Amino acid sequence: MKTRILLVDDEASARLLFEELFHDKPVELVSAINATEARQAFHSGDFNLAILDQRLPDGNGLDLFTEMRRERPRQMAVLITGHADVRDAVRAVREGLFDYLTKPFHNLEELEAVIDKALEMDQAYREIARLRRTLEDEKQGQFPAIVGGRSAAMERLLHQVQQAGPLDTTVVIEGESGSGKEMIVKQIHAVSGRSKEPLVEVNCGALSESLLEAALFGFEKGSFTGANKTTAGYFEGADGGTLFLDEITDMSPKLQVSLLRVLQERTFARIGSTVQRTTDFRLICASNKPLEPEMKEGRFREDLYYRINVVNIQVPPLRQRQRDIMPLALSFLDHFNHKFGKDVGPFTPQAIAALENAYWPGNVRELQNVVERAVVIKTEGPIIPEDLSMSGTNDRPLEGAAQSATPLPYREARDRFELCYFENLLKIADGNVSEVARLSGISRQNLYPYFNRLGVLKK
Repeated sequence: MKTRILLVDDEASARLLFEELFHDKPVELVSAINATEARQAFHSGDFNLAILDQRLPDGNGLDLFTEMRRERPRQMAVLITGHADVRDAVRAVREGLFDYLTKPFHNLEELEAVIDKALEMDQAYREIARLRRTLEDEKQGQFPAIVGGRSAAMERLLHQVQQAGPLDTTVVIEGESGSGKEMIVKQIHAVSGRSKEPLVEVNCGALSESLLEAALFGFEKGSFTGANKTTAGYFEGADGGTLFLDEITDMSPKLQVSLLRVLQERTFARIGSTVQRTTDFRLICASNKPLEPEMKEGRFREDLYYRINVVNIQVPPLRQRQRDIMPLALSFLDHFNHKFGKDVGPFTPQAIAALENAYWPGNVRELQNVVERAVVIKTEGPIIPEDLSMSGTNDRPLEGAAQSATPLPYREARDRFELCYFENLLKIADGNVSEVARLSGISRQNLYPYFNRLGVLKK
């Protein structure tokens, strides 16, 4: 499906420039020379983006934008303005316009970057709307947490989920705290043959050994102090469904042995009983610490490790998934607006850039909290960088940038920094050189001398 862009400009040279800009791209460009034609075109169909000249023969782009937003609140638009009109354009951005471009266009790469970002935001809004419709159709109770998956790392992960999900096998999910492991578990369960049965979640790190044992196995009345009634455990509750053991590395050695026996024999007895019960559940485990080093250091049983580590899924931290940050932020914005009955937003391009360039030690959970705070605190209008409380998230360390005890010659130190800097940007951008150009502020053609001198692309 082609991207549809409405261009409203009475200057033939400007229209020609945009026609040439999009001629080799899957874009349907609809042009209008005044506000009257623009209104007719706008009402004739849906547009992913409107590019509006501020001064038109029969009106101005700001008024036209206001009309469009009244009819389609999430309509993405960019304003074309002269230098004398920049103050009005900035005001328009604060009222919901995505961005403004000043004439004449000296930097076509910057022009393309703004348009690409606006289209990316439009795509994210449409995806969120589609997911919300799905929610309403299925009458589920919460907003889906997995949005986008545009980064190469998340594409690979979601492909693994689609492959492993339907197969009735044990899965281990590893990743930093807050990276979204629980949501991956829900996706695996949702696409499995057990999706209509319970998904039972247990945080092994939140319970002591005795409480976790009682919770898993269940217990008979009077089997220990406080056992006032017979209670079924999670092994029974997950029968036919999925048992999710979060932070499994926090499970004691004794319980690791007990779990291994249940997995091998598919039988267990409640605490205080000798009656053997059968259970059939699919096991999914998660840990914020890699299991293999824990096993090699003797903190996790080797036999249990090899029993559960059939399919291993690595959830990348948010700092390695920069392309997913904007869709996630927009989904959280939509969710919290709906939850609190507000209409805060959208994010300004500067706010999106601030989110995308933050380090996010708390991963997706931290991003969610930042957006929630912005919605709670703000009464109305677009979200600007000052609305985002991200203390500590911008201290982005460059990987491999540890300082040497011996001072280096200036050129060697510079080369080391530049190599680390560009390798880090390439990782964030999933190898996309145009995205590296946008993030660094260095034009694409000027990047290659750096890459050639440092040997970046040859690695």
